[in-house]
Amino acid sequence: MKRRPRPPCAGRRATAEDARKERPMTPIRLVRHDPALRLAALLITLYGALLGTLAPYVSTLAVEVFGLDDADFGAVLAVASGVSAVGAIGLGIRADQSARRRPVALFTLGLMVCGLALVSALRSPLSFVLAHAVLLPASTSLFGQVFALARLAAACHPPQARDGIMAVVRAGFALGFVAVVPVWSVAFGSGAGLGVVQPAALAVGLCMVALVERHWPRDGATPWVDRPSGLRLGAALAEMLHPRIAARVLALGAVNGAVMLYIALVGLSLTQIAGRSAADVALYVGIVAGLEVPLMLALPRIMGRASRGGLIWLGACVYGAHLAAIPWLAPTGWLWALTLPGAAGGALILTLPIAYLQDLLGDRPGAGGALMALQKLAGDASAALSFSVGTWAAGYGLAAGLGAGLAVAGASALWLMDRRAGRAGLAPA
Repeated sequence: MKRRPRPPCAGRRATAEDARKERPMTPIRLVRHDPALRLAALLITLYGALLGTLAPYVSTLAVEVFGLDDADFGAVLAVASGVSAVGAIGLGIRADQSARRRPVALFTLGLMVCGLALVSALRSPLSFVLAHAVLLPASTSLFGQVFALARLAAACHPPQARDGIMAVVRAGFALGFVAVVPVWSVAFGSGAGLGVVQPAALAVGLCMVALVERHWPRDGATPWVDRPSGLRLGAALAEMLHPRIAARVLALGAVNGAVMLYIALVGLSLTQIAGRSAADVALYVGIVAGLEVPLMLALPRIMGRASRGGLIWLGACVYGAHLAAIPWLAPTGWLWALTLPGAAGGALILTLPIAYLQDLLGDRPGAGGALMALQKLAGDASAALSFSVGTWAAGYGLAAGLGAGLAVAGASALWLMDRRAGRAGLAPA
């Protein structure tokens, strides 16, 4: 696959002389000293805190607070998945068409704030469904938009630092998520009700709006050149769905499916064991997420020693082994030994696909960010298939094994596609 030109910084690319000058700068320092990258990292951290405040309790809120039954909540999740993908693609393409990324980011945050304010004010089942099926899923495109900003800003730095920059920014999400989980555990243990999570998430969302309004670079006044794509919606969609791109998105979706399946299985596998409880689930998930942060920050030290596709394959193998072992080791003390491979594999497969997908559409950072939503949609489908087939045939152990197998198969397919592209004289993404 031919590598698309990257957006130049201040009208030119980073040169070898630039690389020599900036060689002492680590990705963490680059992010800290670059205003746009610093904003991206802060927004992603706050977004992680917002989801850490809201996501673990949505199902409980739906059933216990707003009175939805399992079928109703399942319908909300199904609609939300489609809205999330459509919103990310539409807003990403629109941002590329106009190269006016700041208004798109503010619009997306407006959807988020409206959804949270609606539920916080009305406290009705209808407000919950409208917020969680439409407004909040549409606002998830913010994730791709922030990484589009990070990609554009990273063009001002040496190419070899860009994967590391993305790893540092992505680590902020895990950091924000992990930071708020124990806070809510203490709050609920002290008697706080579930109804406080949406107003708290609203406060975080308003902070994000203020940051974007004040610090997001003004369109046309950035250190990098961001030209409108000029593509109509149909042409942009055709570019995203080209077989060479769609095949790689599906392969990465299978890898991402292991993460989705882990989220579904870890609680079910542990709480059915005598002597295990929800506290064990929270502790396990917290340890894995907490370890992911320093491992993500350490990734730049190993990048460049292997291909991106090779590292994704390694991550899929390690994470798949961790996933497959959870149902079998859940009754034993060896369960806690799985937290390290879970975090190590997760650091690779949660971070590296971001830059990989962006490079598939290198001069379309908005659409490149939207590919993340398509990857997640494919991952949800892979996880659902593994869960339904595995639990129907044998139980959680088979479901975990199927998910792990699909992840390794997807990573292997990705590696083979890139290898064949290299032999054909086309640089893989």
